[in-house]
Amino acid sequence: MGDLEIYRPEGVRLQKVLAQAGVGSRRKCEDLIEAGKVTVNGEVVDQLGVRINPDECVIKVEGKRVSVDTHLITVVLNKPKGVVSTMSDPEGRPSLDQYVKEYNERLFHVGRLDADTTGVLLLTNDGDLANKLAHPTHGVSKVYVAKVQGRVQKSVSNTLRGGLELDDGPVRAVECRIIDATENHSLVEVVMHEGRNRIVRRMFDAVGHPVIDLVRTKFGPIGLGTLQAGDQRRLSNTEVGLLQQEAGL
Repeated sequence: MGDLEIYRPEGVRLQKVLAQAGVGSRRKCEDLIEAGKVTVNGEVVDQLGVRINPDECVIKVEGKRVSVDTHLITVVLNKPKGVVSTMSDPEGRPSLDQYVKEYNERLFHVGRLDADTTGVLLLTNDGDLANKLAHPTHGVSKVYVAKVQGRVQKSVSNTLRGGLELDDGPVRAVECRIIDATENHSLVEVVMHEGRNRIVRRMFDAVGHPVIDLVRTKFGPIGLGTLQAGDQRRLSNTEVGLLQQEAGL
């Protein structure tokens, strides 16, 4: 340990902060500290008994940021088909509010999925995190699997990676991988950094392969896992820390 300015005699013991953040048991957290795997504001802490103010610190375990703010929550939902990405809908269509009724906090969605697209949708009450994740300049990846009409050739995949000009400007896929292809339809995995309205569908329309079904399988480091359509779960503090790190917070 070096700079003692980050430590507070009146603060909370670091191992307790880590345990409350869901890193592991108090004993496991002590082992991580003693092994030099914990940093506070970029400084390795390898001694027990150090007290900190969690609100003033960026804590990482093995290089991964840990979220310690218990007032902020983030939820991952496997959005079903037919549900609109709003918390309520004046037209009476199924909306997101039904999936977050168990939370007292007022949550809002990070970006959108159109009604016919299923998969990973994040909901949070952390405005700063939501803004960073949604903004394309931060380069947070979104992974989609599209079932499209016709046999997709490698040249089409190259075109999507190289970039297209749409009505509202240029767009390109970060990655594009053909999973399976028959004469009637193909499965294609696409990685995007941006999230303009119906952007994946419009890209495939532009290359002559309209989308039949579309699912977002990952948003940054957060995937569907075992979530079935309509299921949701609260992210662990470690997972939120990974999202914060990817968003540049």
